[in-house]
Amino acid sequence: MAEQRERFRVAWVDTDTGGRIHFTAAFRWAEVTETSLYRRLGLLRGEQADFPRRHVEAEYFRVLVFDDEVEVRLWVDQVGTEDTPYGERDANWMVSIDGNWVGTTPQREIKLRPGRHKIKLVNPELSLVRMFAVQIKAGETVTESVLLQQ
Repeated sequence: MAEQRERFRVAWVDTDTGGRIHFTAAFRWAEVTETSLYRRLGLLRGEQADFPRRHVEAEYFRVLVFDDEVEVRLWVDQVGTEDTPYGERDANWMVSIDGNWVGTTPQREIKLRPGRHKIKLVNPELSLVRMFAVQIKAGETVTESVLLQQ
């Protein structure tokens, strides 16, 4: 499995009039990362590369504004003659706590106030959602392990 990581900083040109990133910026960053991956794999050596897109989509989990830093990770699950799917390595599920996206699994040592908290785990690649709640008392440490399979 080949993986490529690129870091980007949100520039003025990436933002809309509200100061947030324009949705197209994420696609440009993904394409720059993809080009770096192809170059590293030796697929861009002086030849006209033809890598058509059959389907492209993005899901946004938090607002990025000017000068924020973002890391794009792209990896190939398998290489075929007709399709090269990019995938969810290690089943990275997206984690939401009380309606706020906090990142991908695994998550460790999240500090929460006492009370009831709603946890939502989403894997769009597998079209799976897991939801549960945790109750935290003052001064208490709670560990929650969830089996993330189909």
